[in-house]
Amino acid sequence: MRTRALYLALATALAALFAGILSGPATAGQTRRSTASEAITEAAPKATPKAAFTHPGVLVSRAQLDFVRSKVNAGAQPWKGAYDAMLASPYASLSRTPKPRAVVECGPYSDPNIGCTDERQDALAAYSLSLAWYITRDSRYADKAIQIMDAWSATIKDHTNSNAPLQTGWAGSSWPRAAEIIRYSYDGWSAASIDRFKTMLRTVYLPKVIGGSNSNGNWELVMVEAAAGISVFLDDRTSYDKAIAKYRGRVPAYVYLESDGSLPKTAPGSGLDTRDKIIKYWQGQSTFVTGLTQETCRDFTHTGYGIASIAHVAETSRIQGQDLYPEVGERLRQALGFQSKYELGEAPPSWLCGGSVKRGLGPITEVGYNALHNRLGIAMANTQKLTEQQRPAGTNSLFLGWETLTHADNPS
Repeated sequence: MRTRALYLALATALAALFAGILSGPATAGQTRRSTASEAITEAAPKATPKAAFTHPGVLVSRAQLDFVRSKVNAGAQPWKGAYDAMLASPYASLSRTPKPRAVVECGPYSDPNIGCTDERQDALAAYSLSLAWYITRDSRYADKAIQIMDAWSATIKDHTNSNAPLQTGWAGSSWPRAAEIIRYSYDGWSAASIDRFKTMLRTVYLPKVIGGSNSNGNWELVMVEAAAGISVFLDDRTSYDKAIAKYRGRVPAYVYLESDGSLPKTAPGSGLDTRDKIIKYWQGQSTFVTGLTQETCRDFTHTGYGIASIAHVAETSRIQGQDLYPEVGERLRQALGFQSKYELGEAPPSWLCGGSVKRGLGPITEVGYNALHNRLGIAMANTQKLTEQQRPAGTNSLFLGWETLTHADNPS
């Protein structure tokens, strides 16, 4: 028995030693050797999801919310400034009137736009108000969030036209964030209303997003984000696992690493089975370098959407006991660093997007930067500069909102 125990102890020590000496690719935007503490290797997550979901647990946890509340109430920056900006926006207005529709019709580039903007903004408003409630404990904010959620759950039946999956993903990412905070921190949302909201998410939203999309990568990533968040609120392990499986196939197909080989990876079922098809899908870009994304040469705005959803799903999964950062973290930090460098003004080389990029990354860096730099201690010079320059991060009026408030230097 003692010999067996000795062997087991020795095996454990060797495993720890080898894990400690592994190192990852160079930090985004820098040419240097990574230390072991900075390495992020692309591997299957070591933790398995807990049997029960953690609530609130979509993008923000209770510990993260408590941290934010303490900082705002202490008047600390940048949280107080970020909170003031949120409170001054139309999204946190106590006089807001929801505008639900039975059928939301969204065509290409929201043309036609029949309820599309109203739905996205009402969902973001519910989330903003839920944050205001948690920080202030002023029940007026919680009641207004409930009014908005109840109005939509009593009305909406479907999303139609070509952008329906994307629209459902955008709004469907914000709804469960709001619902999680209100349901698990406020006792004024009735059981009947909660059940009706759950029915809305299960029947109107989840079927549209759970299957993913072979359109541009930001579509599938935000659809996966919505599906994962909705599944947490519904305590639906089967749908959650399906969403995470889709995510794990899409992220490597969205951000290129040199270790991928001469061509980017492709998502399962994409049909991209030739070099020409892949290059066309990557917006005509034929030179692939670490940190490049599938939409970099389209524009940075859509690229930002994709990067944001990568970070959001990783953050939700971490809260739920399945840390995906060891698997996707290197792609996330390289994507952030690569795009941040050019967003900050560096001229692109001639081989990149024909020597011209369309900037406009948006307020998308806080979650990934906090996870990788603040919690894991990885140097991210370009991302840090851009993040601090853009504070306080606001909203893109689609599915992003107030991430300086929720995630800046948040240790939880």
